[in-house]
Amino acid sequence: MAIREIREIGDEILKKQCKEVTKMTPRMHTLICDMLDTMYEAMGVGLAAPQVGILKRIVVVDIGDDPHVLINPEVIEMDGEQTGDEGCLSVPGKVGTVTRPNHVKVKALNEDMEEMIVEGEGLLARAFCHEIDHLNGQLYVDKVEGELHDVDYDDLEEEEE
Repeated sequence: MAIREIREIGDEILKKQCKEVTKMTPRMHTLICDMLDTMYEAMGVGLAAPQVGILKRIVVVDIGDDPHVLINPEVIEMDGEQTGDEGCLSVPGKVGTVTRPNHVKVKALNEDMEEMIVEGEGLLARAFCHEIDHLNGQLYVDKVEGELHDVDYDDLEEEEE
């Protein structure tokens, strides 16, 4: 499919509420495929439609197991707590400490517009919450405890070796 431009902090679209998806159209299906391709190309774990300039309630998340496509997602249960560094494709090169639930249950529609419930723990719970925040016009930088700091990609590469 196509790689789309990721909107960055300062772009007004990132602060807007997204509209519900009422039916799956060929354009919506193409958007989802493009969002997955864009997320993988940028080496992210999640992407929300407003990050590629579309004000629809769609997110994609993949923490390394299988991709999750969530249409009109809403958190219906949460418990526990985790605090850790969080980054965002729309805030390149920066991370900040954010506290999120450690476990969430999310109600959403799949690509066939069928209702489903997905649960996430740890990083998956963090990613679900982060991406759903985007649909409500919120960026993680508004939740950061302390200051944002630079990501040193050279240090990350050394840790992976």
